[in-house]
Amino acid sequence: MAEQKIVVEDNRTAAVGDVDGSLKKSARKNKFAFACGILASMNSILLGYDVGVMSGANDYIKKDLQVSDVQIEILAGIINFYSLIGSALAGRTSDWVGRRYTIVIAGGVFFAGALFMGFAMNYAFIMFGRFVAGIGMGYALMIAPVYTAEVAPASARGFLTSFPEVFINSGVLLGYVSNYGFSKLPLHLGWRFMLGVGVIPSAVLAVGVLTMPESPRWLVLQGRLGDAKRVLHKTADTKEEAEQRLADIKEAAGIPLDCDEDTVQVPKKKSSGSGVWRELLLHPMPAVRHVLIAAVGIHFFQQASGIDTVVLYSPRIFEKAGITSSDKKLLATVAVGFSKTICILVSTFYLDRLGRRPILLASVAGMIASLVTLASALAVVNSHPDEKLMWAIILHCHGADAITISGSFFLFASIAAISWVFFYTLLPETWGRTLEEMEVLFGSYHRWRSVAKKLKNNEITSATGGDGNNNGEVRLAVTRQTEKAEA
Repeated sequence: MAEQKIVVEDNRTAAVGDVDGSLKKSARKNKFAFACGILASMNSILLGYDVGVMSGANDYIKKDLQVSDVQIEILAGIINFYSLIGSALAGRTSDWVGRRYTIVIAGGVFFAGALFMGFAMNYAFIMFGRFVAGIGMGYALMIAPVYTAEVAPASARGFLTSFPEVFINSGVLLGYVSNYGFSKLPLHLGWRFMLGVGVIPSAVLAVGVLTMPESPRWLVLQGRLGDAKRVLHKTADTKEEAEQRLADIKEAAGIPLDCDEDTVQVPKKKSSGSGVWRELLLHPMPAVRHVLIAAVGIHFFQQASGIDTVVLYSPRIFEKAGITSSDKKLLATVAVGFSKTICILVSTFYLDRLGRRPILLASVAGMIASLVTLASALAVVNSHPDEKLMWAIILHCHGADAITISGSFFLFASIAAISWVFFYTLLPETWGRTLEEMEVLFGSYHRWRSVAKKLKNNEITSATGGDGNNNGEVRLAVTRQTEKAEA
């Protein structure tokens, strides 16, 4: 494994950031960057819609195609495996054709999958459609945050990169509404319309994305400096920020900072992505390993908390809680989707005001309390099987992130408690940091606070050398300000 080195340099200052470690507030917010980030993030609606709509379509598919509960469970749950395949393919695809066209591909593949599911005549056909749609979902889920992070100015990166989650939940809500609306149709038509109508957002988004510019980072990696410069000047808050971002990307790509040509030759190893899995998994540098652990941990604990269970099985959960009417079950499910979407929107608007870390820790703490409360409430419901306890049903409607067995709620609460400790220990605050600054911030694991302090005091300059290779180095600067203070 690579060792992390400390290099002391004289008369160097941090490239970006003021004394509190965050970017200075710009005089204006770039509406064009906002539009690009939001449009790219809207691709995540596809994932949310598919997951949400299956919750209501499951029962209708089971009745119409005469399949078993096990087959329905496989049909509903296997989408995560299919999405994993799409996500793995999307990284290399985005390096070949660019971020923008990868988003178009995601929309096109999901379009085909939705058509297959809508016209499915048997279980095998709908399973194939699920496979195709899952590949498209994986593409969309991977590439949207990447494009948004590479286009967004640092002052709004947290706000914009949270929008995929906003649109996932918006898609879930649309899926629930679709369930309710098409449930009035005959049995053999209702679930087909529920699934098939997904072609509409995928087609609209695939066409709309073509109006967006390509990611400036990808353009630099292709040697198209002129195009990258034009995009950065359109998406940055200020001209100075655009120039600084271009310089950071050029340095990371191994391009001389004084190179001002419109097109240049980029070293193949910088643009081809060769050896990326080896560098990521077998011989990662400390910063890469830390990022990998944090990213895997976030996604693992998000799913392990039981959220997919309530999204996919909301109608059945409400039935166990005492709601037996089909219309009321679907309406209660819509209420869950609406409350989730509102909470996501609220947190999104505070990400760039309060920071990522406080909101994450507070929300996980709230989730732990909710899971314990729900487990207790459902234990009471289970102890009164012949009574409808409305207070317990109401509690279930407004916090439901698990399955109906009370013991499972306590299990999910325990997992959430472990996740809180994990987040508190290993996840540093990234609010106001550029992507290049985060290369320095990550890599110290539970000691990240001392590195953050050095960044705050402008004592750390960069994680990369002039050739674009960081070699595990963290560079510490001895600034003129420090010298004057000592004098």
